[in-house]
Amino acid sequence: MEIVCLVIALLACTIGAICGMGGGVIIKPILDATGLYSVAAINFMSGCTVLGMSTWSIFKLTIHKEANSDLRKTGCLAVSAAVAGVVGKQLYKIVEGQYQDPDTAGAMQAGILMLATILTLLYTVNKEKIPTCQIEKTSTFLLIGFGLGLLGAFLGIGGGPFNVAIICALFSVSIKEAAQNSMYIIFCSQGMGLLSLVIDKNVPQISPWVLGGMIGSGILGSELGRQISKRVSEKKVVLLFEAAMVGIILLNIWNIINLI
Repeated sequence: MEIVCLVIALLACTIGAICGMGGGVIIKPILDATGLYSVAAINFMSGCTVLGMSTWSIFKLTIHKEANSDLRKTGCLAVSAAVAGVVGKQLYKIVEGQYQDPDTAGAMQAGILMLATILTLLYTVNKEKIPTCQIEKTSTFLLIGFGLGLLGAFLGIGGGPFNVAIICALFSVSIKEAAQNSMYIIFCSQGMGLLSLVIDKNVPQISPWVLGGMIGSGILGSELGRQISKRVSEKKVVLLFEAAMVGIILLNIWNIINLI
């Protein structure tokens, strides 16, 4: 069972890094489909893995001095995402408490994730036809950061393709800058959200070896994915991205059917 989790984290984060979509959005539905852990445990495991990945990525950006984000924009997104991380975890706890069977809340997560993935795929396929915005208001930065952080924390996936697509569409920035802003959002929302679970003593019982192994596998997968991405054509990357999104949608349909 432990080996299965490590393999899932490694493959999901490798594919996520190649496509620029992160690993949490793949890890979460796959683990849900396996039924190896409770929904709450899977949320925590996925959240810790993407937190480890984002921490590693930010560390590398800082060391190599490759960060090119607007400080005011990034700061607003990060601060509001940190608040949203706590709110998102508490919101999930409230929703879960409304049902006798916690799997029902998991089915709700799967439904939201499926819808968000469909919208992201539709945007990606048609992005050349969709005009972008040039938002400059600080209040809007805060609102967007809160919304993205809330979604990622509630679903336990970090954000990945949703963050990048929305930031590109609303801020008219490059994919590289959008990906960097997404990393800060994930780091802050997941970090604060998971910290709130620790403070509330609401951490699921998971082997520290499994958790540490998933984080390590996620970081290794992200590095492997980046190296592979440099060696394959953009056309193949786009095809893999679209195939992965379709796979995520189908997995979530399966999870909805089985969790209800």
